[in-house]
Amino acid sequence: MHNRAACRHRFFHRKAASATSVCPPYNIRLSGIQGSSMNVAVKRVYEKPARADGTRVLVDRLWPRGVRKEAAAIHSWLRTLAPSDALRQWLHARPEMWLLFRKRYLKELAKPEAAPALDELYRLANQRKKLTLVYASKNQQRNNAIVLRDLLAGMRKPPTGTGPAAIRASRQAKRMPRP
Repeated sequence: MHNRAACRHRFFHRKAASATSVCPPYNIRLSGIQGSSMNVAVKRVYEKPARADGTRVLVDRLWPRGVRKEAAAIHSWLRTLAPSDALRQWLHARPEMWLLFRKRYLKELAKPEAAPALDELYRLANQRKKLTLVYASKNQQRNNAIVLRDLLAGMRKPPTGTGPAAIRASRQAKRMPRP
């Protein structure tokens, strides 16, 4: 039986009819990365690959410009884990809205279309090797690879409250059309 209360992936759980439902990593234990992002790194695709990178996974929807596939040394390309084009363009135009982007991106990851790619990502993260999430964004502190790394490290969904920050976020959310 799956203990949803103790699960690290609470944001994936919906009001399920069955008490025995499981979270997207299903029966995969995260023994290699529990509580730490030491085994999961992020790196720009334009940086030279290193042997210490371990398994390199590209998490962008489009192949990066000017990079040959051999030179990138990518082991896996999980396109469906990338944010939607509308969300990606919205963040590019509004980098100060990082927390709202992260929240919307996590909602996209909770959709059924992302489940197979998330399963693959958790499987790769569960291996004893180091996992490097590769991205092409110029912004090295705020991109989808950072959100995925935090997710693998056990991050929970950003809190949703009724305080001043939630009111501000809801006002800002109205500015972006829903995809």
